[in-house]
Amino acid sequence: MHVLTANWSTYWHGFLGTVELTLVSSLLALALGVLMAGFRVSPVPALRAFGAGWVTVLRNTPLTLLFFVVVLGLPRFGVSLPFFTFAVLALGCYTSAFICEVLRSGINTVPLGQGEAARSLGMTFGQTLSLVVLPQAFRSVVGPVGSLLIALAKNSAIAGSFSVVELLGSYRTINELGYDIVWTFVWIAVGYLVITLSLSALFSLLERRLAVSR
Repeated sequence: MHVLTANWSTYWHGFLGTVELTLVSSLLALALGVLMAGFRVSPVPALRAFGAGWVTVLRNTPLTLLFFVVVLGLPRFGVSLPFFTFAVLALGCYTSAFICEVLRSGINTVPLGQGEAARSLGMTFGQTLSLVVLPQAFRSVVGPVGSLLIALAKNSAIAGSFSVVELLGSYRTINELGYDIVWTFVWIAVGYLVITLSLSALFSLLERRLAVSR
């Protein structure tokens, strides 16, 4: 407990950094995931190819390597952004590939008649997808999406190696002060546990609220 109380400010700033990084990256991942899922089921071949390429590349690229590509590669093309923004891009894009595939599996559970009925009413593909198909698909994949965002929260620990203030990175500051490394990591683990359990509770609530009666 002494490690926590003596370094409360360091832990707190790291905790808030991880929460902020998780929230912003999750929003980006969800937005891109929905967009790419739409591309994957689009009637336009070019969009389907782009969506498939996005998923294939990002799902098969180690996250640490993607961080290096974003943090070290983008500045070579004149892109100068804060390290926090680079971390959000890496985490959000990486997770979006998995969310895309989860949503696509949810789309496949929606009866074909739903889309056909929407088109018979004169709806465009975009309207059918956003107003009819996706709302139903999302209800069936709330749990898997929650699991992906919990994984994102834990993956954010990599950002500490790229000068981003987050929970795991706080161990370096505390370790330099000579505190027991074991207890340092114990309290870091507790911080991650608070974040992941909060996300789990949130998505469990959503899953119950949005569950389809069978």
